Amino acid sequence: MTALRRSDLDPDPLRQLERWRYDATEAGVDTTLAALATATAGGRPSVRMVLVKGLESGVLRFFTNYQSRKAVELAENPLAALLFHWPGRQIRVEGAVERLPEAESDAYFESRPPRSRLSAAVSPQSRAVESRAELEAAVEALRERHPDGEVPRPPDWGGYRLAPDTYEFWQHDRHRMHDRFRYTSADAGWLIERLGP
Repeated sequence: MTALRRSDLDPDPLRQLERWRYDATEAGVDTTLAALATATAGGRPSVRMVLVKGLESGVLRFFTNYQSRKAVELAENPLAALLFHWPGRQIRVEGAVERLPEAESDAYFESRPPRSRLSAAVSPQSRAVESRAELEAAVEALRERHPDGEVPRPPDWGGYRLAPDTYEFWQHDRHRMHDRFRYTSADAGWLIERLGP
């Protein structure tokens, strides 16, 4: 890759993310995967992979069970960070998180394949279960109640939106002179600064 210059960057970090996402998609990379970091109110961190579904209106969306560890942590401490890692590039995004309106969660849930809806509806995410057989039996029982596959969204499952106030774009250099640029939300738009590698 050639060196990344300030003049190469879009003044809007979401458009810059979309540019890099397009490049990665063209290279055959699944660009929906990201690492999501949250922390308890006491500061204990945790990180896991999530699917980022949508970058509309300046926010990034993801979905989960509202009883999951990440959801409990977000209820205690509604700040999070996402990390996208694509060949030779990574993008860090930080900001406040809040639940999506129910209508958006309903629409996304209805767009999922039937088997994914069944799994989400029966999963006590992040909590101990006796066995896989127990989960499979729960899926089968729910499938029998909804043979048409129209499983309604459970009330404890839905979406979140992360509204970024900071982005960082990192590009690999084989001599370790990596290019790093940070966008920080400012009154007049975005402040863009080069960071040391």
